[in-house]
Amino acid sequence: MSGGFNKAEQEAMGQHAEELRAERGGKKKAEWLESLLETIEAMPGGDREIAVMVHQVVSEVAPELAPSTWYGFPAYERDGKVLVFFQPAFKFDARYGTLGFQDNAALDDGDLWPASYAIMSASDEVADRVRELVKRALG
Repeated sequence: MSGGFNKAEQEAMGQHAEELRAERGGKKKAEWLESLLETIEAMPGGDREIAVMVHQVVSEVAPELAPSTWYGFPAYERDGKVLVFFQPAFKFDARYGTLGFQDNAALDDGDLWPASYAIMSASDEVADRVRELVKRALG
């Protein structure tokens, strides 16, 4: 096992540092939305299609969540803490992107439950499942 972070991990940490500086600088909700949309627009085809679907679903079912970016991922916050995010496949040269939830998401189900979901496409069926998960995560 090699020591240190790979290039993609280093880039993600650098993006997060920029996000923290912007937050401290008083970046406004509209500016965060613009950053999120620019992040989505810069993604390659399949990831972009999924990210657009996630953004549309979250905006529809949880308009109270604040758009942001988190480690360069499209993310949505409640009370200043990321609740849900989309990690695109291209970011870490992965086989699939993931819809992830942080510990403030109300997805608890006993002693073991998923906190991230692989997304292979932006179908209507997937959008319906994302819709259900985001509603549930809100509590």
